[in-house]
Formats: sequence, structure tokens, C-alpha cells
Amino acid sequence: MHVETNGTMRALAGGAVGASVVTALHESVRRLRPDAPRMDVLGMRAISAVMRSGGMKPPAADRLHTITIIGDLLGNGLYYSLVGTKGDDRVWLRGAVLGLAAGIGGVVLPPLMGLGSRPSGRTTQTMIMTVAWYLAGGFAAAATARMLARAQERSAVERTGEAAPKGWRLEDM
Repeated sequence: MHVETNGTMRALAGGAVGASVVTALHESVRRLRPDAPRMDVLGMRAISAVMRSGGMKPPAADRLHTITIIGDLLGNGLYYSLVGTKGDDRVWLRGAVLGLAAGIGGVVLPPLMGLGSRPSGRTTQTMIMTVAWYLAGGFAAAATARMLARAQERSAVERTGEAAPKGWRLEDM
């Protein structure tokens, strides 16, 4: 199989996977556990506040939720794409640091921004889940970037019979 992937595409793919993992965790577990983080509620509150400050009326709850999920996927996807921006051996460290930063920010920042504390800080378990899920997103982004780098290296070796250039090799991740 011929795989053509440059660093930017690898990073964006990793970001998309990381964002999808976080969103899937939030959206599925909130239906199962009453203490699950409700980052969707925080997003809906933020979007509504911005719209009201601009003199607009926020859409109905179902539509607002859809807009929030799309915004989460795009915003988190770009954020997590930072994990795979460099082809070096720190991809796992970047995934962990960015995931932890997002999770801690998800617990600490909402009350400071006037969005409330209950959606992500209702209980200790809620806070732990918030941090853990964003950390999982960081690791998913790192795993994707690493997997794509490995596929790119194999493809280069199959085409040329030579080792991939520095920065494309798995050991460079």
C-alpha cells in the first residue's frame, strides 16, 4: 500500500482522532453516568453567551448541541494536531502534556469564565474523568501520528529499498 503523508497531514489526522476520542467519551459516558463531565453543557453556555453579547438569539437546545459538538471536534482537532507537528521522539510526551493541560483547563477554567463549575467539577470523580478523557485524546493523537509515521516509513522503504529520510522514521518519533 502506498501512503503519502507529510507532517502536516499526519498532525491533522492525529488531531482529528484525538478530538474524536474525547468527544466519543463525553457523549457516550454522559448517557450512562450522572456524574459524567458535561463539556457539551459548557460549550453550549459559551456559544450562547457569545451570541447574546452580539445581540443574537441562541438556537434551540438540539441545534445548539449540534453546533457545540462540531465546534468541539474542530477546536479540539486543531489543538491535538499540535501533538504530531514534529517528527521527533517526544510525540508521546506532547500527547500527555497537551492532554493533561486540556483536562486541567476543563476543570479549572469554566468557573473563572462564568460558565459554572458543575459540568466538569461536580464531584472528584467528575474532575478525574475530565482530565482522564482529555489525556486519552492526547494519547490517541500521539498513537495516530506514530502509526502514520510508521506507515510512511514502510512505504518509503518499499518504494526505494532505502531507509526513510530523517524525521519520517519511527525512531524519530
